[in-house]
Amino acid sequence: MKKIILFISISVLGFISCKNVLDKVPLDIISDNTVWKNATLIDAYLTQAYAKTYILTAECGTSVNPIGGIGSYADNSELWTGWSWINGIGDESRMQWANSVASWKNGGILKYNDLNLLGWWDGAYEVIRMLNEFIQRVAASPMDGELKKLRIAEARFLRAYNYFGMVKRYGGVPLITVPQSINAPADSLYPKRDKEQKIYDFVISEMDAIAKDLPETNSTNDVGRPCKYAAMALESRAALYAGSIAEFGSVQLAGVLGIPANLASAYYQKAYDVSRVIITSGMYSLYNKNADKAMNFRQIFLDENNSEVIFVRPHTYSDGDAGGNGWSYDFFQCPAPQGWGGGNQDGPFLEMAEEFEHIDGTSGKLDRTAIQQGLWTMDQLWGNKDPRFFATIYTQNTPWKGVLLDWHNGIIKPDGTIQTDGSYNGVLAKGTQRTWDGTGFGVLKYLEESKNNFIQHSTSGTDWVVFRYGEILLNYAEAAFELGKTDDALNAINQVRSRAGIAALSTVDRDKIRHERKVELAFETHRYWDVRRWRIAVNVLSVSNSGLRYILDYSTGKFQLQVVNKIEGTPGPAFYPYNYYLPITLKRTGINPNLVENPGY
Repeated sequence: MKKIILFISISVLGFISCKNVLDKVPLDIISDNTVWKNATLIDAYLTQAYAKTYILTAECGTSVNPIGGIGSYADNSELWTGWSWINGIGDESRMQWANSVASWKNGGILKYNDLNLLGWWDGAYEVIRMLNEFIQRVAASPMDGELKKLRIAEARFLRAYNYFGMVKRYGGVPLITVPQSINAPADSLYPKRDKEQKIYDFVISEMDAIAKDLPETNSTNDVGRPCKYAAMALESRAALYAGSIAEFGSVQLAGVLGIPANLASAYYQKAYDVSRVIITSGMYSLYNKNADKAMNFRQIFLDENNSEVIFVRPHTYSDGDAGGNGWSYDFFQCPAPQGWGGGNQDGPFLEMAEEFEHIDGTSGKLDRTAIQQGLWTMDQLWGNKDPRFFATIYTQNTPWKGVLLDWHNGIIKPDGTIQTDGSYNGVLAKGTQRTWDGTGFGVLKYLEESKNNFIQHSTSGTDWVVFRYGEILLNYAEAAFELGKTDDALNAINQVRSRAGIAALSTVDRDKIRHERKVELAFETHRYWDVRRWRIAVNVLSVSNSGLRYILDYSTGKFQLQVVNKIEGTPGPAFYPYNYYLPITLKRTGINPNLVENPGY
């Protein structure tokens, strides 16, 4: 008798047989036959598939052991710091204290290790096995017809989401859509990799097929389940990725990697069309409730189920370590003080801070020579910045819990000397924030000021926004531009900029669209995947980035500024052409000789 708790997990790596050799009826589990005859148990099975999909992890970085416990910081993207890794390997920020990946970026060590950094293979195929079983078995179950159709559509959404998580990492992977039998032929149990194009086409076609079976909207009780427009949002993103890979990538391994260039326009058209359906549906709008543009942008991620949110990974304020649904974001990302003496997990680079324009549309780039001369107030340094800067990043004098954050590292005494420890006339030489290894910035997006960060670390309750209307407008703009529809692209970009509170563009080009994605979607797990699909990561991610040091002038209260170059250390980050695809790994190719390894590994 099969055990419903220990699902047979046949993947491209092989299989595990879960039979009771004594052929006894287990007393502590529910039999397979019982599950597929009971609507409540069927729903519970699908709920497990939701939990094991780790939506946040698929967009972020770390590999996950869905069966085991936390194990290490890298094992669970939500309870520990896995959600931070995607920021730490990109050009937005560096991980500053908990499992820093800085040394892994240097010298291209991604060549040797994907298991803890970006891997998403074994866990995905376990969930895909569950979903294939679900789709097949539920079709013959006594569940109500309409509910059956809905749940199968949800399962197909999750399955496609898992395949999308893999194809953007590895390129082509084996496409398995039916449960594998333990007695199946060897070529079924150990399949070859399908073409990258086939995987993208599968994700897109699945979303086309199931959208009609999903509800227009979900009730409060169904937050976290996909609606019709969540399927379209996944299709929009996947089609845009496929178009970019076709346009900017190259075909390798007979199509296992890459998509033919002549197909780029068709994928862009699909992204354009499906994004337009979402836009014209009237179901969503840019969040715009608060006249304070900075606070308005912050509230997108704190005001749950608002007009912009299409699909989320829901959380509650219950301790994830104790089996609840909380996650660790506030605990690690918050400013000091924090329960472990840390906080400020991700330190945005000075370059990221500069990316935000001024409200009149002029460049936010600083004159690195000028700012290191004389003394500065924060208004002189950051005044008139894009309000999204103040909603996304915290730094010196950012208001937080009724005080101004203090990042100064050193104090200039009246005689001109700089004191770096102790205090001078009652003023500490160092501020309250981590400055010894920091960039001078922290990530404010998603943070809740009311959160107590001295209690259990995995009790953040903010929902993780997987798809939102702002992204759809940007997807639409990019696809429109690549199709030559510049007026549509300009209009969509200017909607986003208007909500942000900055000047509209008069013209649009590829660089402006990419810039807008970088600032609007900062720290939402898009940037790293964007520079990969645009095939600009070799240049963008092989750059030594900077931080900023604030030194307090005792006499004036102003600050001397020092740019900290190569803050990620030496030799500095390195991204090589082969890193556009992650390794299948010797472990997997050794078990399944039909898997071909990606070039360069």
